[in-house]
Amino acid sequence: MVVPMELSIIGYNPVGAWKKSADTVEELLSYRNTGERTWILVNKMRTGEEISGLAERFGIHPLTVEDILDTEQRPKVEEFDGYLFINIKAAVFPADATPEYEPNFDQISLVMTKDTIITFQQTADVSFESVQRRILNNIGRMRRMGADYLGYVIMDVVVDTFFQALDRLETRLEDFEDRALHENDEALIADLQRVKQILLRTRRVIWPLRESVTMLLRLDSNLIRDDLEPFLKDLHDNVIQALETVETYREILAGVMEVNLAALSNRMNRVMKVLTIISTIFIPLTFIVGVYGMNFVYMPELQSPYAYPIVWGIMTVVAAGMLIFFKRRRWI
Repeated sequence: MVVPMELSIIGYNPVGAWKKSADTVEELLSYRNTGERTWILVNKMRTGEEISGLAERFGIHPLTVEDILDTEQRPKVEEFDGYLFINIKAAVFPADATPEYEPNFDQISLVMTKDTIITFQQTADVSFESVQRRILNNIGRMRRMGADYLGYVIMDVVVDTFFQALDRLETRLEDFEDRALHENDEALIADLQRVKQILLRTRRVIWPLRESVTMLLRLDSNLIRDDLEPFLKDLHDNVIQALETVETYREILAGVMEVNLAALSNRMNRVMKVLTIISTIFIPLTFIVGVYGMNFVYMPELQSPYAYPIVWGIMTVVAAGMLIFFKRRRWI
C-alpha cells in the first residue's frame, strides 16, 4: 500500500497563528499571497508527478524539482527568479534507537520566497514540532520575523541533528578507548571501521553545508534581510564546530586503532619472545642429542653404564644455565 503524501500548512503573523492539514495541492493555493507568513510542509513524497504538480502551481523551476526528487543530491543553495532553493541533509534517529544505531541522512529541501517557506521531506523522521510549537504558542521571535528567519530556524534544527549524532558517537569512542587495550577483542576492528564510515558520511554532508551557509551570508538577495546576518553567522559557527568535532573524532578513532594495533603487536612480540627462548634453549640440547644419536661403533661414552644419565644431566645443566642467563639479562 502506497502511503499518500502528507500536506500541512502553518500561517502566522505578529498577533496570531494557525495550522491546517490539506488533502490536495489545490487546497494550498488559497493560502498564497494572504499577507501572512506561510509554511507549507510536504512529507512522505513518493512520485515525481505529485511534486511536479505542486511545483507548477507555485512557480518552482523544473530543475529544482529534479534536485528535490534526487535524494542523493549534494547540499547546496541556488537562487531562482522569485525564490531561493536550499537543499540540506539531517541525521535521523528513530525514537527507540539504541546507542549502536547508525544514523540515516534524510534530505530536506526548502523553497523560500518572501513570505512563504515550502519544505519537502521524503520521510517525516526529522521532526520540526519544536519549531511549530514556537510559532503556534508565540515563543521567542518567530512571529515577528520573516520567512527567511523561519528558514534559518529549520536549518538550525538540522544542524542540531548532527550534534545528536556526534554525541552518540562520542559514547562509542569512549567505549573503544577502553576496549583498545584488550588483546582478545576481535570485534573491535570491525566496530572501528563502521564508526569510521559514519564519520566519513557525516563529513560529506556537513562540508557542503558549510559552503551553503557561507553562500547565504554572501548572497545579495531581497529574500534575506540584513537583520538575519547575525543568525546566519551563528549557524555558520555551529556548522564549523560540527565539522571540527568530526575531524577530532576521526583523529581519536585513528589513535584508538593505533593503540589497538600496538597492543596486538606487543602480544605478538611476547609470543615470539617465548618461542624464541624455547628454540634457543633447544639448540644446544639438539646438538648434544645429535652427536650421541650418530651410529658410530667406537664412541667411548656409549660403553659407560652412566652415559645416559650423564647426558641428561648435562642437558639439564645447559638448559638451566641458559634460563639463568636470560633471567639476569632480563630477557624473561
